[in-house]
Amino acid sequence: MFAFHLIDESNARAILSWRYQPPYDFYNNSDEDTGLIQYLLHPQNNFYSILDENSELVAYCSFGQDGQVSGGDYCDEALDIGFGIRPDLTGRGKGAEYANAVLEFADTLFKPKTFRVTIAAFNKRALRVWQKLEFEHQHSFERESDRMEFIVLIRANYCSSK
Repeated sequence: MFAFHLIDESNARAILSWRYQPPYDFYNNSDEDTGLIQYLLHPQNNFYSILDENSELVAYCSFGQDGQVSGGDYCDEALDIGFGIRPDLTGRGKGAEYANAVLEFADTLFKPKTFRVTIAAFNKRALRVWQKLEFEHQHSFERESDRMEFIVLIRANYCSSK
């Protein structure tokens, strides 16, 4: 149902132009920041565009260190996932469908034993999505730079254990 492609410059610019309403405006970026565009495009950062059946950009994901937040405990081995849905598609009850597709794609690429997501504590929608997919609370922490609270959730990779 969804197609995943390494992010290209056009999709990187589109994602950086997405604007979320408060309190989700925390996720808004500057679409003029060429450094951020280069960060998204760098293959080491594992950013992927997620396209629907009409080849429209509906979301993006990343795998690895980009999914970590400064101040969290990431000592345990797990594949960190970063994830965002186009603003006009949020709040429609489809988050678990998108997130599950990301997990399936991640399994084909990386075959991790464990998945991990780090979510801003205020983002109750995202927390519900990942908890619906059987992610469990591992720990919470406060980022020193702005005192923002984050929650780290983990889940075993059921696909790889079969």
